[in-house]
Amino acid sequence: MGNKSYDHHIERRFGFLLLGFLPLLVNIGGVNGVEDHQISVVRQQRNAYVAMMYMGTPRDYEFYVATRVMLRSLANHKADADLVVIASIDVPRSWIQTLEKEDGVKVVRVENVDNPYKKQANFDRRFKLTLNKLYAWSLVNYDRVVMLDSDNLFLQNTDELFQCGQFCAVFINPCIFHTGLFVLQPSMKVFKEMLHQLEIGQKNPDGADQGFITGYFPDLLDRPMFYPPSNGTKLQGLYRLPLGYQMDHSYYYLQLRWSIPCGPNSVITFPGAPWLKPWYWWSWPVLPLGLMWHNQRLQTIGYGAEMLLALAQSAIYLSVLIMTLLIRPNMSKLCYRQPDKSLSLLQAGLKMIAMWSILTAYVVPFFLIPKTLHPLLGWMVYLLGSSALNLIVINVFLLPALHVLMPWIGISGALVVMAYPWYSNGVIRALAVFFYAFCCAPVVWGSLLKVVAGLQVSLEREAFLPKMGDSPRLPQFNKQF
Repeated sequence: MGNKSYDHHIERRFGFLLLGFLPLLVNIGGVNGVEDHQISVVRQQRNAYVAMMYMGTPRDYEFYVATRVMLRSLANHKADADLVVIASIDVPRSWIQTLEKEDGVKVVRVENVDNPYKKQANFDRRFKLTLNKLYAWSLVNYDRVVMLDSDNLFLQNTDELFQCGQFCAVFINPCIFHTGLFVLQPSMKVFKEMLHQLEIGQKNPDGADQGFITGYFPDLLDRPMFYPPSNGTKLQGLYRLPLGYQMDHSYYYLQLRWSIPCGPNSVITFPGAPWLKPWYWWSWPVLPLGLMWHNQRLQTIGYGAEMLLALAQSAIYLSVLIMTLLIRPNMSKLCYRQPDKSLSLLQAGLKMIAMWSILTAYVVPFFLIPKTLHPLLGWMVYLLGSSALNLIVINVFLLPALHVLMPWIGISGALVVMAYPWYSNGVIRALAVFFYAFCCAPVVWGSLLKVVAGLQVSLEREAFLPKMGDSPRLPQFNKQF
């Protein structure tokens, strides 16, 4: 990474950045949900915490919410720095206004960096625009920048990071540093050199910012560990950050507590499976730390955007539940009929419809709930919705209620087992969940067999499927369940 020469067209191509994208669009507003605290900017800070936003993935809204929660958590910890979002020009204007007016964030609008690695065989399309992170080096109004992914959760103030050198990052992997949080010194020279490396095709194993930046700073593992000077001076050079500045949430689950010896336990990060990010309601109690993230959201931006839809769904499910209970048919008043081989194909079709209806009753409510709802509310709405829809299936096909609802009971029990807060460590917790599943599986399987048998009985009842040419005998209804 020595000095490199650039063609004149490269200088012209990127010279507009200083003129067009560096001015920060600022509107200062109050912070909703934060007691006795207001964000105000009265001067240009020397340092900044920076996140990025772009469009084009199925999870754009979720990351917008996550970014707001993370930046609000920094404000709650009284970060002495600007809060900045590098936003692509296609980010909705309403989101930008919310960030500026409600969160006190400065927004830099940028064009998306073209990803030259998008045709690689192993390329994941969700990382197509992560190279926008390189714009952090263009923020030359600041002495130091801490660049952040949205899946970080701050436990305490980390302003001492601004004392680090030209580039500093944490090695979550023993040999590869993580680009979810790193410190940099902005430099247009470095920024344009990085863009040049993109053009000439610097090797990038994953096609994303992680692979590119680790390739640009290949010798960071050999650099000294960062310890902030007590006199507040800024260091020069490259440093490794202690692990406490980027604690992988998976470290927590083995002991169900943090035990990071090197550096302060300051920042939790949530890498890994994209559908187990902490802001999704189903992540807890599967991953216990998800509740910590939602508690942070509850104290900052709240759940106003999701609550209306969740309440509407709950009202519909309650109405369905009450009506279904009121019209529960009286099974004792239905009559059997003699088996008719001519109807065997119809019976098989009805059996398949009934089983798919039960499966649908368990699956559909899961996908209707707002993804970023609080887990306690999310699971309540799910359990309410699945029970209401299952009761419809029970009434229509005259099935045994207890056996149809046995998976519902099993899911409820699994949530209790996972959420139990007094496990001594993560191994005991995992064994408890496994033991519960081992005991529950044969019960659920037995209930499934009972449902199939009950469905066969229902099909043989004259009122449910009358003989050809006979007038159906209508069932009598009562209010008993």
